[in-house]
Amino acid sequence: MPGWNDQIIEEFRGNGGKVGGMFEGTPLVLLTTTGARTGRRHTTPLTCLRDGGRLLVFASNAGADRHPAWYGNLLADPRVTVEIGDGASIETFDGLARPVEGAERDRLYAKVAELIPAYAEYQDKTDRVIPVVALYRSDPRTRALGDELVRIHRELRRRLDELLDDVDAHLAGNRPSGTPPALDGQLRERCLLFCEAVHGHHTNETERGFPLLEKRFPELAPVLQELRREHDTLARVRDDIERVLARLGAPGHDAGRLRDQLHALADRLREHFAKEERHLVDSLNTL
Repeated sequence: MPGWNDQIIEEFRGNGGKVGGMFEGTPLVLLTTTGARTGRRHTTPLTCLRDGGRLLVFASNAGADRHPAWYGNLLADPRVTVEIGDGASIETFDGLARPVEGAERDRLYAKVAELIPAYAEYQDKTDRVIPVVALYRSDPRTRALGDELVRIHRELRRRLDELLDDVDAHLAGNRPSGTPPALDGQLRERCLLFCEAVHGHHTNETERGFPLLEKRFPELAPVLQELRREHDTLARVRDDIERVLARLGAPGHDAGRLRDQLHALADRLREHFAKEERHLVDSLNTL
């Protein structure tokens, strides 16, 4: 009911964030999302709860069997604008929206249902699990760590592509005149340096980046655990490559195996980088 929402929005902004009628005494925020299909900005008044440094909103849609449009919008683009008032003035800030899942979601929904019994009724009316969404404040002064992750991945992809091209050319016999048929020392060193670069990047993520994200965004824990497992798998692939490199030039060595393993590593890394960027960039940019 856009007309009804417009009235609430107008009252909210005109009264420092306070609304009367059926919402009197209920903490509200105005959440502005970007339309997933249209790209237009949409503002929706929502019940909210504070939870530490974050705000929680609930995609109840009054117990309907479909998620509200604003929830679909933030899944497509988690960057949002939040307006919250204290009865005297309204604060507006850019934020990041993250759905909360699993046991944490259940705990938080039970909390709002206890405080506002209508939310228990909404969940009883539908078979869908009503999403809980955490809103985090973005600080434009912070270093864009997510953009830095994308830059690092771009550079690692570039180095890997060049390395694969050179290894393929070397093993195919397309070598500069005078170089030996096996991998020369320079190309071997480049392979080792690339493996070390990937290892260093993943170690930094595992020891520093992931713990920071888990502390700020508890709902990211499942995907971070999955990414840690992928780090372990990629480490085993790197170790195998290094063992093959150590044998190159020795009797019975198999240079073709190195090529195959490098291509397998490339495929896994591309998938891994894409997953990290899909799940982590927006969150990192708030740190």
